[in-house]
Amino acid sequence: MSPSDSLATLAVRAGQQRSQFNEHAEALYLTSSFVFESAAQAAARFTGNDPGFVYSRFTNPTVAMFQDRLAALEGAESCLATASGMSAILMTAMSVLEAGDHVVCSSAVFGSTVTLFGTILGRFGVETTFVPAGDVGAWRTALRPATKLLFLETPSNPLIEIADIAAIAAVAHDADALLAVDNCFCTPALQRPLALGADLVIHSATKYLDGQGRVLGGAVCGSKRLVGEGMLPFLRTAGPSLSPFNAWVVLKGLETLELRMLAQSERALQLARWLESHPKVARVFYPGLASHPQHALAMRQQRAGGAIVSFEVRGGRDAAWKVVDGTRLISITGNLGDVKTTITHPATTTHGRISPEARAAAGISEGLVRVAVGLEAVADLQADLARGLN
Repeated sequence: MSPSDSLATLAVRAGQQRSQFNEHAEALYLTSSFVFESAAQAAARFTGNDPGFVYSRFTNPTVAMFQDRLAALEGAESCLATASGMSAILMTAMSVLEAGDHVVCSSAVFGSTVTLFGTILGRFGVETTFVPAGDVGAWRTALRPATKLLFLETPSNPLIEIADIAAIAAVAHDADALLAVDNCFCTPALQRPLALGADLVIHSATKYLDGQGRVLGGAVCGSKRLVGEGMLPFLRTAGPSLSPFNAWVVLKGLETLELRMLAQSERALQLARWLESHPKVARVFYPGLASHPQHALAMRQQRAGGAIVSFEVRGGRDAAWKVVDGTRLISITGNLGDVKTTITHPATTTHGRISPEARAAAGISEGLVRVAVGLEAVADLQADLARGLN
């Protein structure tokens, strides 16, 4: 690893392990298992006394390079990679919770996260209370003696709400609970939750860490005690493993992470300003705008506003769908984090499986449209959206 603590340098150099061939680019190790020199070495590897590689379900050189690089970027002692962002959240829950425990979760989170905490984990005796992300008092009021985990997504999906990580971390720690922050929208290029007091950082590597919409992946970063020791047994046994190929793809994506995040944030800000001035747009949700209610907080804990712009179209679902259907350049897809700009209607896609009541509580209206801004010319994106808006 480079001795530098510069984000740009770490994104390119951290975590690299060269083989006996001394390759310059990171190697891709497509192997399910590893050969031992003796029965004694095999026994030592399986017990963990020898730290070498054993089986790619939980130890692989390419995956390890990705884990080490992301840990360096987040300022974490340890990182474990998973097959997807949702499997990273599941690994977190299964490692730190048990039947009878209680979770406090922000209401404005990804739809599958709502289902996981609100429905699936409930079948195993874990109860969840959902609270407004930005209301620190609500987080404190929701605490119970059984509360073990506070789960926060900031900026939130899809309304780009900003929550005070440091304040919510203090609430969690006063209750002897952990704070996990989903850092998918910002990545460590724009925000480092561990430095603000969070205990765990969760990623969907599918999004900006890859950056080009190619593969699925996830990760959890934190202390060696919580992640490297506490979560490894679940990864090893349950096997929500990141494949070496996907790890290699995301590892290469990290090299351009800072450049992409800053460039896409700048384009998103330009697009948000244009949308805010459009007569057919009722409201724009983007933390880089002075009109955003948590603009000052966002500028304190983030380097930039990020690449996601959501806006409400006057006229409800019909008008929103006309905007989506009117696009010719922007891709209609639920994914985000790509260098190609994407658009979706959250109420009927990413949050379509949760109840209308839950959507209303999260502020997700039928007129809401989410745009994940890529690297195209802003003028072309404006023209594409204007077709449906006009």
